[in-house]
Amino acid sequence: MILFPAIDLKDGQCVRLKLGDMDQATVYNDDPGAQAKAFEDQGFEWLHVVDLNGAFAGESVNGSAVESILKATKNPVQLGGGIRSLDHIESWLSKGLARVILGTVAVRDPELVKQACKKFPGKVAVGIDAKGGKVAVEGWAEASSLGVVELAKKFEGAGVAAIIYTDIDRDGVLAGINWDSTIDLAEAVSIPVIASGGLASIADIVRMTMPDAKKLEGAISGRALYDGRIDPTEALAILRGTLKPEPGLFEERK
Repeated sequence: MILFPAIDLKDGQCVRLKLGDMDQATVYNDDPGAQAKAFEDQGFEWLHVVDLNGAFAGESVNGSAVESILKATKNPVQLGGGIRSLDHIESWLSKGLARVILGTVAVRDPELVKQACKKFPGKVAVGIDAKGGKVAVEGWAEASSLGVVELAKKFEGAGVAAIIYTDIDRDGVLAGINWDSTIDLAEAVSIPVIASGGLASIADIVRMTMPDAKKLEGAISGRALYDGRIDPTEALAILRGTLKPEPGLFEERK
């Protein structure tokens, strides 16, 4: 079970948005490379990066910041935001990304995703961002008519490395992961699912260790790490089974 710390990039800085709103951004670090190295030093083994400007623009905007991250950390990095062509995918992978995350293009052109999976096996993830149960695109600015499971099933057998599922209604507000929808998705497809949006506390970390959640590849944490609501050492120890969590957390969910 992987806990992915998140670096969301806006105008070259590490930020967190509230409910996906670019006008509600809190800046946490103006040196993305230093932030990436800090996460590595805390014991994290992966990094989740999003080019927020790129997601809205449909092309990479924070390229230099991403490159500084790749130079600063030895950890594998997955990147989403504005990646919408095979050439763009190849360019990023050649710079050392572990995998790219395709979101809007997965809705607009699912065949391109399938081609990418064949050309770059194990290197392509799909980002499914949902609002009110429907898939959102263009940096969450537009809603589609597609249901989450409906979209995910389009990629069964295509070689997608993972699905990153974000509940926009919970993103950046520390409301807790939407575990019911996330686990429903994981049970509906064979593709590994990563939970995103709202991870709020150690209780959510404990929730990740419960039997029905163990089919997930992991979860992404942003604001709760930056705000100190989650202690990295404690969280990683719980997930690795070297620390027994406090009794009673999420007991009612078992």
